[in-house]
Amino acid sequence: MRTKHLLLSLLSLLSISAIAQTAIYDYRPGVTPEGAVYFLPKTTISVSVLVEKTTYTPGDFCNYAMRYLRLKDVEQDPYTTYRVISVSQVPTAMADTTRAYSVKFSAKTAAANLALSDDGRLLAINAQPRQRAAAKPFVPAPKKKLADPRNYMSEEILSAGSAAKMAELTAREIYDLRENRTLLIKGQADFMPNDGAQMKMMLERLETQDRTLTQLFSGVTERDTTEVSFTVIPDGSMQKQVLFRLSRKLGIVDADDLSGEPYYIDVEDLKTVPPVDEEAAAKNKKKKQPESGIYVNVPGRMRSTIYRDENTLSTAEFPAGQFGNVELLSGELFDKHFTTRLWLNELTGAVEKLEAEQPK
Repeated sequence: MRTKHLLLSLLSLLSISAIAQTAIYDYRPGVTPEGAVYFLPKTTISVSVLVEKTTYTPGDFCNYAMRYLRLKDVEQDPYTTYRVISVSQVPTAMADTTRAYSVKFSAKTAAANLALSDDGRLLAINAQPRQRAAAKPFVPAPKKKLADPRNYMSEEILSAGSAAKMAELTAREIYDLRENRTLLIKGQADFMPNDGAQMKMMLERLETQDRTLTQLFSGVTERDTTEVSFTVIPDGSMQKQVLFRLSRKLGIVDADDLSGEPYYIDVEDLKTVPPVDEEAAAKNKKKKQPESGIYVNVPGRMRSTIYRDENTLSTAEFPAGQFGNVELLSGELFDKHFTTRLWLNELTGAVEKLEAEQPK
């Protein structure tokens, strides 16, 4: 992850003060006249939905499928359908603008190196942030090119005067191919292969010819899989919120489009972190001098469930900064008499590692 490194001189014991943030205007974190601004993260959920698109194209001889090949219920009209084949979810993060703090300049203390993410989340102090493995993108399977059935038609078939005659002759060709394949497998063909590799090649060729010509009667069904992603930003528990809708004929549609069947998400605060003492917090706000140190998250945990009707498709638990508390790391850890390195978890804002040693 690309980071922005800011060399700062800190107040005595690294004085930190909270700054007011609102959603009224856009704010770009960075160096301010008072120092540098950083955010703690809010844990979000990235949902990936794999959708399969099925496209059916009727064959040229679909009207004769039952008559010549005894194929029942062959569709006469083209259609396209969609279905969800899997749902997965992973935690991601964004800057929490309600948890923004500033570090002020001072020439009386040692310099500190702050590493911020692109959106201003604090990642590390006096250290390089840890590089996390990027999620592997979804790669659809390569689409096979369909063979042209006319490449396997005899001159007699191609010169037939009507579609009915062409269908009859094509059906005879299909039966001949199947008979030849049976004779080849039994070892009774007029021209037997010399070895196993040649045998395999001949069988594959007969199978390709059979399948391609049969599709003129049965039609062609093609399937493509695509990935659609959604980001959920839980600010609290939520129940039966529409994540997306799926129309069998149109695919993924807007959450308010009633043509699609709804897929829901529930997010539950598991309350793994004790609540803040409101009385103590109010007393701290009345202090005239800002507290000294670095603010970090003590994350709680959340459970996310994605479902359709009564069918659960995905359930996962994640640590979540917004379901926990904000705590202060003492500024004494960053006194100029110590060499302190701090790493924060980029998804939760929790302390991942802290190293503090006195210089020799």
